[in-house]
Amino acid sequence: MCGILAIIGKGKSPEQVQALSSRMRHRGPDERDLHITEKGHFLSHERLSIVDLHTGKQPIQGSDSAWMVHNGEIYNHQELRDSILKSHQFRTTSDSEVIVHLYEKFGYDFVDMLDGVFAFVVIDGDDFIAGRDPIGVKPLYYGKDSDGAMYFASEMKSLADQCVEFAAFPPGHYYTPKTGFVRYYEPEWFSSENATTALNLDLLRDSLIEATRKRLMADVPLGVLLSGGLDSSLTSSIAARLLEGTGQKLHSFSIGLDPTAPDLIAARKVADFLGTEHHELYFSVQEGIQILDKLVWHLETYDVTSIRASTPMYFLSKAISELGIKVVLSGEGADEIFGGYLYFRNAPDADAFQKETVRRVQRLSTADCLRADKSTMAHGLEARVPFLDKAFLKVAMLTQPHEKEPKTYNGIEKYILRKAFDTPERPFLPDSVLWRQKEQFSDGVGYNWIDELIAYCESQVSDADFALAAEKYPINTPMTKEAFFYREIFHKHYPQEQAALTVKRWIPKWQANTDPSGRANAAHVNADISIAQKKKLEKIVS
Repeated sequence: MCGILAIIGKGKSPEQVQALSSRMRHRGPDERDLHITEKGHFLSHERLSIVDLHTGKQPIQGSDSAWMVHNGEIYNHQELRDSILKSHQFRTTSDSEVIVHLYEKFGYDFVDMLDGVFAFVVIDGDDFIAGRDPIGVKPLYYGKDSDGAMYFASEMKSLADQCVEFAAFPPGHYYTPKTGFVRYYEPEWFSSENATTALNLDLLRDSLIEATRKRLMADVPLGVLLSGGLDSSLTSSIAARLLEGTGQKLHSFSIGLDPTAPDLIAARKVADFLGTEHHELYFSVQEGIQILDKLVWHLETYDVTSIRASTPMYFLSKAISELGIKVVLSGEGADEIFGGYLYFRNAPDADAFQKETVRRVQRLSTADCLRADKSTMAHGLEARVPFLDKAFLKVAMLTQPHEKEPKTYNGIEKYILRKAFDTPERPFLPDSVLWRQKEQFSDGVGYNWIDELIAYCESQVSDADFALAAEKYPINTPMTKEAFFYREIFHKHYPQEQAALTVKRWIPKWQANTDPSGRANAAHVNADISIAQKKKLEKIVS
């Protein structure tokens, strides 16, 4: 994982480009480099070395005149090297290098051959191509300055004050000067009516195991973010099982306000069950408030739930990085895929349920993916997300929606995911965790976190200032004093109208209280689902 900056056009000195790239130094603390092409274009790279620690420095030159920079991981790079690129001579053993060779062999028509997460730019003379992974796990922004030069950067902070227009690069697209934006990723599941596949629990389980296996690719120590919820616990369990016999110790990490936080209690159960090297971190509400300004600068969003959830993730990432671990697995995406948020219980019918899952997955780049990437990469830590694997998405998203609806299973969310890993002969998780009700991360660290954060923000915003919210912020007008407080911080760092337009707010549907906390939903209970309830349900669905 890294930070990339490309400028195609004139008007900047090497020193200026390096200064802009340095704004993302946190993304790549290990090494950096700048290449100026023969046509005077710039490629800059801030590297976090994970695969090929010794020869993988970027920018990387292809066989001839093409050069590239890449942020992400290409999980099928060895397969590509051994097959369609076997005649090519490689300069490194890095997973990234296959991108420039695919461009040399296929021109623009190669991006969907990549299995992984990525934001990249390849420059060849005055021609170039930029691309972003299917879901937008990795961030990318693009813009144009007053001289007509085009910019591409991993974070908005490297181009926002340089460009007269800029935006977030759309996931699942590539861009070239000849074609403009082209959608290369348009799977069947984008249309909700295609979700007609019969439920196959074995395939669902095997697909997630394979997605996790790919994401263990690393030449550095790795760990797991373990909140104690279903999703992070499953990825932790799968990783622990895949690493059995390798001699590699799996580190797990959890955070909360104090040892009694709901997530910490559940995470301890999982860590003990799996035998991980477990690390528990605490933070105070006051510490969280103190870093809000820096956090918003890193996140580049004013979305309420992103900021609430990113605060503990930011602290946890710092502690993990200081231990020398560079890669962690995380559970992002499962709630969007399976309708895991409690508001999904209120979907009026299966079609509406399916359309909402599709919409939420398509917008992950503005929500959980953004949060997971930027709060971890603020400390040079890479988060990998098995649930957003292309092959797993195909299996899960095309499954008939009534099989995923909570109402089908007496209100239990993500039932088929739980059931797929309910293997009594060799359990993946304790039943108390496998069947635990959804607890959003920002709630699970301790309920006081959100309650006291809201109170603090309200104390900082006067009624008079809040009354002018619509006038001051006509784009995505903040509806609460908490949202207004975050918007003020964001506006200080990113005052451009285009910056405000990059943000999409996370708002639950089908419930009266639109606060994004899971506790705003009437279905939320402050307890785990019991084993007795599970057994009762088993009788109902059988």
